Amino acid sequence: MDKAVRVRVQARAWAWVLKGRARVGRAGSVRRDAGMVTSEYAMGLIAAVGFAALLYEVLTSGQVRGFLQDIVGRALSGEF
Repeated sequence: MDKAVRVRVQARAWAWVLKGRARVGRAGSVRRDAGMVTSEYAMGLIAAVGFAALLYEVLTSGQVRGFLQDIVGRALSGEF
C-alpha cells in the first residue's frame, strides 16, 4: 500500500475513533434512553390491562355480541 494512502486511511480511522469517544460519557459508556424506567413500565402495564378489561366488557355486552353473531350468520348463509 502506498504510504500516502496508508496515512489517509489511518487519519480516517482516528477520526472515527475520536468521533466515537465524543459520544462516550465520563463513565466510559454511552447513555441511551432505550426503554422505559420501572415506574413508566408499571403505568404502561396498568393502562394496557385497563384497556383490555374495557375492550372485553364492550365485546361481551349483549348488544355487541348480537351484532357480531348477526354478521357471522349472514356470512355463513351467503351463497358462493
